Amino acid sequence: MALSAGVAWTLMILSMICWGSWANTFKLTRGVRFELFYWDYALGMAASALLFAAVLDTPTASGASFPDSLFVSGTAAVAEAAAAGVVFNLANLLLVAAIAVAGLAVAFPVAIGTALIIGTALTYFVDHKGAPVLIALGVGLAAVAIICCATAYRAQARELKVTRRGVIICVVSGLLMASWAPLAASSMRTGGGGAESAALTPLAPLTPLTSLAVFAAAALLSTVPFNLYFMRRPLLGVPVSIRDYGSGGFRWHLYGWLGGAIWTVGTASNLVAGNSVGFAVSYAIGQSAPLVASLWGIFVWKEFAGASPAATRALAAMFVFYLAAIGILSRAA
Repeated sequence: MALSAGVAWTLMILSMICWGSWANTFKLTRGVRFELFYWDYALGMAASALLFAAVLDTPTASGASFPDSLFVSGTAAVAEAAAAGVVFNLANLLLVAAIAVAGLAVAFPVAIGTALIIGTALTYFVDHKGAPVLIALGVGLAAVAIICCATAYRAQARELKVTRRGVIICVVSGLLMASWAPLAASSMRTGGGGAESAALTPLAPLTPLTSLAVFAAAALLSTVPFNLYFMRRPLLGVPVSIRDYGSGGFRWHLYGWLGGAIWTVGTASNLVAGNSVGFAVSYAIGQSAPLVASLWGIFVWKEFAGASPAATRALAAMFVFYLAAIGILSRAA
């Protein structure tokens, strides 16, 4: 279903807001280890994605919606959506580890910057929608904004923790985070390949919400091996156990479920908008989420209370570059 420009624009901004806001639920747990929080986050993500697909999915040109979309699509499309979920899950866990090990001032420009630039480029090569010159210009401005954001955090930090290990984690996280969007886009552009493509009935691509449901289910399943590994061999801190998860109060479990649901709302909005205006443009605008996260940090968490003039100038520049990037990307659709 084609969306009007206004609806697509609203959905892309909503995705940016949700992607920049879900981490607040983790902050509200006040000291709970992220590995423990992540179980509830993955559950909330999967449950809300399945609910959205069951209730809100709309038929494609082939007449299929969830769950029928799974059966009229090829195994390649389903596999791509599942791979996107697994890749994102590992990238997300490594991103949090990167922030803990290297700090926001290093993790933001390296991990998020890598994901923004490479992810948008790869997604454009899959989707071929949007004006490439404007997309490149918008992404470049967003990358500068990320550097400004990191500069503001660096000006506030008492010490900058730059280690080879931290940089490596940031790079790996960024490369993985850059990979899930083109995989998801491909699942909604192709129905399959190989022997299946020779079938008399053409294979249909997955609908955006069906792709998201497969994505979230794969992310939940991959949480078991990934998160158990990080619980036993954390990149920072002492090991934790499942017993620690069971001893948590209901409130912080609720925060985890809510965090997963908020992220899913953002991703559903991003995929639905991208299916209409182009996944590269939609992904690039959604990945401008650090703008929203910084607003939370400034006005709610008071991370820049008594900020130095250098930090204030960097924050102001960040807002200018982000707004310019979003304006240009909106014209690239």
